[in-house]
Amino acid sequence: MKITIMTLFKDVVEQMLNYSIMGRAQKNNEMEFEAVDIRDFAGNKHSQVDDYPYGGGAGMLMMAPPIYNCFEHIQMTNTCKPSRVVYVTPKGRTWNQQMAQEFSKEEHIVILCGHYEGIDQRVLDEIVTDEVSIGDYVLTGGELAALVMVDSIVRLVPGVLGKQESFEEESFNEGLLEHPHYTRPAVFRGKVVPEILLSGNHKKIEAYRREQSLIETYHKRPDLLEKAPLTEKDKAFLQDYAKKVAK
Repeated sequence: MKITIMTLFKDVVEQMLNYSIMGRAQKNNEMEFEAVDIRDFAGNKHSQVDDYPYGGGAGMLMMAPPIYNCFEHIQMTNTCKPSRVVYVTPKGRTWNQQMAQEFSKEEHIVILCGHYEGIDQRVLDEIVTDEVSIGDYVLTGGELAALVMVDSIVRLVPGVLGKQESFEEESFNEGLLEHPHYTRPAVFRGKVVPEILLSGNHKKIEAYRREQSLIETYHKRPDLLEKAPLTEKDKAFLQDYAKKVAK
């Protein structure tokens, strides 16, 4: 799989892509990353990529030609043409685990990072297939949002994390938050690891973790329970737990 990022800050993006799981995935040839500087395609003396908006208003807009020229370059220099071109914007669909799973199955994705007050709508209409937001707030530029998306996608690509369970048990994969985790020492500042986790009884441990996952979701993200694929046993447990909490 390949992910290309169109950006005004190529060096920053490349540095981040070389760390942790993303860096290891690239080193092991499980992923390919490319950062392309939009300024290289400005086509003017001062590499200008922004201008004042028609109709007036505060701030500047990124111009259409440099972005389109950059995208054409990406298409011409890659044997596998990008199937999705994502523009990160507060106006887009909110990014979630299901979208990360969907995108992880693509062969080549391009992510366009905006700046200033935004991007000329005409180039968005021309090349963008998806508009995505990572939350209801505004960032200075799209690079941080793009890297968040890349990190969440990469860990779902087969082989990157090694063991399948590494991501199958993570938060949101079953519509619920993850259960609490514990490691050594068994006692820390008077707090003891739950005894059942030391029992060696994997069936009981699995059931306990499921209950803890339900409790975490109940308290921290109750909205997720409306859509989560709950079993009758899950529903009964939550009803009993809600009654206990209400007392």
